[in-house]
Amino acid sequence: MSDSDVLAVPFKTAALRGISLRCPKCGEGKLLRGYLGQQDSCSACGEKLGQIRADDGPAWLTILLVGHILAPIILTLEEKQSMGMAAEIVLIMALAIVLIAVLLPRCKGVFIGAIWASRQAK
Repeated sequence: MSDSDVLAVPFKTAALRGISLRCPKCGEGKLLRGYLGQQDSCSACGEKLGQIRADDGPAWLTILLVGHILAPIILTLEEKQSMGMAAEIVLIMALAIVLIAVLLPRCKGVFIGAIWASRQAK
């Protein structure tokens, strides 16, 4: 991949590659090692990814998404009152944990892809 190809990667494509946990430049190499550990560089194209810091952005986005997903579920459960309060709490907590576990690495990927794309646009 040449330098002119790098500039051709649109912001949206880089962010979508981040969601799929792939390198924002080539879309081939893994973005993360383990659950949230960031790769120092792409194994496919060699792009340096280790210096990109997503900081608190992924946690903020994860909280925002999980809250918006769970709020209607909680309201529906309360409206129908089909189960006891303890069962509702267990169900909501289990859903929250699963959603957080699935969304947090993908949110980190989105932020890394977006930050990478914004640096390439300069």
